[in-house]
This record gives sequence, structure tokens and C-alpha cells, in this order.
Amino acid sequence: MRIAMVGTGYVGLVSGTCFAEFGHTVVCVDKDSEKVEALKEGKIPIYEPGLEDLLGRQIEAGRIEFTTDIKTAVESAQAVFIAVGTPSRRYGRDADLSYVYDAAREIARNISAYTVIVNKSTVPVGTGEEVERIIREERPDVDFDVASNPEFLREGAAIEDFMRPDRVVVGVTSQKAQDVMREIYRPLNLNETPILFTSRETAEVIKYAANAFLATKITFINEVADLCEKVGADVQQVAKGIGLDGRIGGKFLHAGPGYGGSCFPKDTLALARAGQKFSAPQRIVETVVAVNEDRKAKMADKIIEAVGGNVRGMKIGILGVSFKPNTDDMRDAPSLTIIPILQQAGAGIAAYDPEAMNHAKTMIEDVQWGKNPYEVAEDADALVIITEWNEFRALDLKRLGESMKSRCIVDLRNIYKIPEMQENNFHYVSIGRKEVCPEQEVALKKVSNA
Repeated sequence: MRIAMVGTGYVGLVSGTCFAEFGHTVVCVDKDSEKVEALKEGKIPIYEPGLEDLLGRQIEAGRIEFTTDIKTAVESAQAVFIAVGTPSRRYGRDADLSYVYDAAREIARNISAYTVIVNKSTVPVGTGEEVERIIREERPDVDFDVASNPEFLREGAAIEDFMRPDRVVVGVTSQKAQDVMREIYRPLNLNETPILFTSRETAEVIKYAANAFLATKITFINEVADLCEKVGADVQQVAKGIGLDGRIGGKFLHAGPGYGGSCFPKDTLALARAGQKFSAPQRIVETVVAVNEDRKAKMADKIIEAVGGNVRGMKIGILGVSFKPNTDDMRDAPSLTIIPILQQAGAGIAAYDPEAMNHAKTMIEDVQWGKNPYEVAEDADALVIITEWNEFRALDLKRLGESMKSRCIVDLRNIYKIPEMQENNFHYVSIGRKEVCPEQEVALKKVSNA
């Protein structure tokens, strides 16, 4: 089948490449000519494990191509996917759908035979209906259907998620469109992947509801972690204890500095806004949004408290600035809140991230960027783990302790075990667990409080 992908951002590039791997012929279109030329050579603008190699194989096999000419991409396609950005508006909670609607108009001008236009972008409920209205207004003479096919890709695991998904959700309004979409996803039959066909509106709500629920789980366990710290409980054991309940499940029950990224912040806001628009308030989601924003700032306070309540003149080392590991995505990353607060409090910041530093340099000022964790830790008054990259999980603690000015580690991802930190004589602060204070540090605190 011939597929056109309008937009080569994260979703468009991953989806187009994976559809080509399925055996379809894919033409990806983007207005950025420099980006298109780079993609033709197999150079990708994002960090996603395995994507560059997979794309290279598709280019070599002739199953995928890139162009700036939407007419070339669309005119002979049986399905055209809209995969453009839908960011939150700067001054409001609504998703900005201007890119989606502009794409719909351009598609309308260039289709000639029956085509299924598919919203792959994350869009509020009712967007499919508006896209259909726009296309019908532009081209009342052409036969088409508009479908909704939300993506459920985790950054850092997108290829696996596309190739072996938990489910595929498709919202359609005709049997003809359903047949086309079933054929597109036919290779997943080998894995017996559930394909759920619904109305367009249902598919649109499913996407927002899924992300909002996962964001709620994260926020829930973060608040439980606060309680654990107050009463002396261990949030990791609490998460395990409730996660073993099949009705709850253990995923997304990892306490930390709050969620970020391209999906959860934007989608929770959009669902809350939809509830307001249709007089069906989503109060739980509204609270989740507020609590998550507060949490990021509280993590900065936690770091300041860990070093005695004042960071002025101190060097704070930061490990990880991306919103999660295995991506260079900085969108709504907790580090973007935490680091500026520490700087405003007078701290000097040194930081290292395996992939996100180039992006971070354009977003965070006055940071000394290190070549590795040990360079960042040298002469640091505290070392803070914000992103749980694998390379941070087995650091040489003896080497760290000898190079740091003060043996203080604030672990916002709970990647180290408390006994390990006790053995290495660190002042260790984590999330929802017991604080470790070396004996001499406890004595100093008693003297300072006297």
C-alpha cells in the first residue's frame, strides 16, 4: 500500500519508518528542506534508539522517500497520515491545531481518488469532524474518509511500541475506511495485536484518557512518597505492594521529580480543557496538572535542604537533564524548573547528559557542561540525579566520594540502594525513603542546631 506521512517530527518519522518496515511504500513530506535533505541521507534529527539503522535499511530497500512537495506525496497515496505538531498554546490550555488544519487544506488540494486521511497527531475530541469539514469545503468533488489513529509511542522505546503494540486504536466512520486501515496494520496480525475500531470521537478521547491516567499514576505515587518520608515508610516497597494487585499494576508507579516530555503535560492540559469546554469537568486531571507543576519546584527545595538550607556559593552537579532516559527530548523536563531555582538561590551548576546537552544548552544558561559524571562531580557540594540513564546506575562511588567537596548525593530517581550509600559514607537523599546521614554529619547537624 502507498502511504503519505505529512510531518517528519517524532511521530511522523517513527511511524513512516515502521510502516516501510511493514512493507508499505511511504513518502514523507516536510516543509523544512534542510531536514528533508538530511533524512534522504539517513540522518535523523532526534535521538531514538534503533531508528537511524532502521531508517537506513528502508532507504536502501527503496520503501521510503522524503520530499518537500506535498503533491508528490499525496496524489497517489491510498492513505495520508497527518503527523504534525499540536503544542499547547502559549497563553492558554487549548491545543494549537493550526498545523493540523493547514495540512488538511493542502491534502485536500492534492488528492484525486478515494483517500483515507488519518489523524496521527494527538488532537482534542472533535478534530476529525473539523478536518472532514475543511476537506469537504476545499474539495466537494473528491471521495475520502477521515480516520483517527492515535499513537502510543514511548520515547526511547518507540520502535518496539510500534512493532509490538499493546493495541492499535482506529476511529472510522465507514467500512471502506476500516478496510484500508485494517490492511495497513495487517502485518501485526502475526503478533495477534488487538485492533480496536471505534468512532472517531472515541479514538480521540482514548488517547487523552490513556495519557492522563498514566500521568495520574505517576502523580499519585509521588504524593505517596511524600507521606512515606514523613512516616518512615519506603515508597518502593509500597509501590511493589500495590503494583502486585492485578487491578493496579506496577507500571508508572516509580516516584520521582514529576512527569515531563511531549505528551503528558500537553495531553493532561488538553483533557482538562475539553472537560471545561463540554461542561464535564475533569477535576482529577486538573489536580494532577497542578500537583505535578508544584512537585518540580519542591525538588529544588529538597536539594537545597539536603545541603543544609543554603546553596549560595556551592557547586551542584546535575546528572541527566532530559525528561527521561533514552531520549534527547527536553520538553517540560523537570531539570528546566529545578536548575533555574538552584541558580536563583546562588548555586553554580555543572551538568552532564548522554544525549540532551545540545538541546539543553539552548534552554538553560550559565551551566558548566561536563564530559562525564566524574567531571561534574569534581569539587561538588552535592550531586543530583534527575534522569535515570543506565550509565548512572553503576557509578564508582569511591571515586565520586574522593573527588566531591562534600559526599552528598540527592537521587531523585531512587536508582541506588540505601545500604550501598551507607557503606560508602554518603549523605544520601532519595524519594520516599529513609535519608542516610553519616555519623559525623549527624553530629555536625546537632552542633549547628544547638
